Amino acid sequence: MRYRLTFVAGVVLGYVLGTRAGRERYEQLKKSARQFAQNPAVRNTAESAAHQGREFAGKAYHVVSDKVGDRVPDSVADRVRHLKERATHNGGEDDWGTSNT
Repeated sequence: MRYRLTFVAGVVLGYVLGTRAGRERYEQLKKSARQFAQNPAVRNTAESAAHQGREFAGKAYHVVSDKVGDRVPDSVADRVRHLKERATHNGGEDDWGTSNT
């Protein structure tokens, strides 16, 4: 019985110390991640990457719609043509993913 009690006390002590150390490490990682994300160089790089991604997605959208526009159902083809015309008039902006109701 004495060995069981010693073992249980050791497990409890290890758990408490481990969770406290784990929490401290978590807080440390969270703080460093926040500092990294707030770095102006990182923010500028992320914004430029997002902008380039939107440009490439727009180009891919036009290439794909040109190639498959006449092989899809009429309702989809009309939507693609409408968005293509709108994109040329509005500087490349589209409304995919928004509700028109």
